[in-house]
Amino acid sequence: MKPTSRLRILDHLRKHHTASALELSRALVMTRANARHHLIVLEENDLVQVIGQRTEGRGRPANLYALSRHVLGDGLDRLSSLLLDEWSGSRSGAQGDAAMRTLGRRLGQQVAGPLAARLTETIENLNQMHYQSRWEAGATGARVILGHCPYAAIIENHPELCRMDAFVLEESLGLSAEQIAKLERPGQGMPQCVFLVK
Repeated sequence: MKPTSRLRILDHLRKHHTASALELSRALVMTRANARHHLIVLEENDLVQVIGQRTEGRGRPANLYALSRHVLGDGLDRLSSLLLDEWSGSRSGAQGDAAMRTLGRRLGQQVAGPLAARLTETIENLNQMHYQSRWEAGATGARVILGHCPYAAIIENHPELCRMDAFVLEESLGLSAEQIAKLERPGQGMPQCVFLVK
């Protein structure tokens, strides 16, 4: 199977680190307009980023592209895991819960108003932290659904982060929060965590 133009661009940037649309068009035998189009799509999907500009000939400076930090990774997963090991290793059960509650308090933002407004604002705050969350009303209480776990890379070794998420919800909403699903796939969907708040 022949790789798509976008995959070829990503592969070129992996090997050569940076390139302009002109350089890509020459290296991959495509028009400069076509290379620019693919770069725009890749940038919108957070796969490449503009890292500077370079003058090419007598024209305007051209954008210089590289793989995004999202693609390259940053080592934060390993560092975070090691820091949590070190930090939580000195805390036993009750102390560990108190420490997670403190983190939850710091990450959560207490909101006021009717419950629906508090849930809406809490969801907005969670989504700024990349949770891809939403809420649903239910007979036994509201359900907060986290469509993405920002800590998925380290959650297996640090399940205490799920308690921290519950504490974030409790701090924000002023209600108790109980996790009722952890990284479960609804049908063919992506894994999600669900918290019942009441």
